[in-house]
Amino acid sequence: MSVIRLLVLGAVRQHGRAHGYQVRNDLEYWGAHEWSNAKPGSIYHALKQMAKQGLLHAHEVAPSTAGGPPRTEYEVTEQGTEEYFRLLREALTSYDQKPDVLSAALGFMVDLERAEALALLEQRMRSIETWRKAVTEYYTPEDGPGQLGHIGEIMDFWVHSANTGAEWTRGLIERIRGGAYTFAGEGEPFVGVLADGEENPFATEDREPHPGDTR
Repeated sequence: MSVIRLLVLGAVRQHGRAHGYQVRNDLEYWGAHEWSNAKPGSIYHALKQMAKQGLLHAHEVAPSTAGGPPRTEYEVTEQGTEEYFRLLREALTSYDQKPDVLSAALGFMVDLERAEALALLEQRMRSIETWRKAVTEYYTPEDGPGQLGHIGEIMDFWVHSANTGAEWTRGLIERIRGGAYTFAGEGEPFVGVLADGEENPFATEDREPHPGDTR
């Protein structure tokens, strides 16, 4: 799945309307540039592409005080909202070895109702168990990796990853069942976005506006 699409749609949605620099700033604030492909070029490209696809509506607002072209602000459309929730649900349920998929989903899971988030995480648990069973049909963890030569280390890594993933997911399920966090319909959730112009303590060195953003 496209992690950058989920991240960008989620970031724009949290603002209501946002220009590219805000989206980039938020994703860097969340550290997404470290654990995903949310680099400046990818962010601006995703904004333009999703606007062409009808997932975002592009608004041209007043030109900058410096006399530049109008700034473009984006707003998630109804179609974009449907795509956002589709990607979010897929990211929560799919057992994927790429950490950026789950990381992106965790950042937006409170946009779902608590019961649905729990159901999706339970589905994720079943996916992990099914995947682990498929590996152990060819590899017996109790016998150690040496049974398959050094290739056994690959199988051992997969099983260990499945065990760790299942343990962590069980813990998250219990925290959510215990009342952790504010989900949709329960009040105002925590929203980790920066106000326009607020300094980003985690900003990358290159902070010049991207030419495709026309701020």
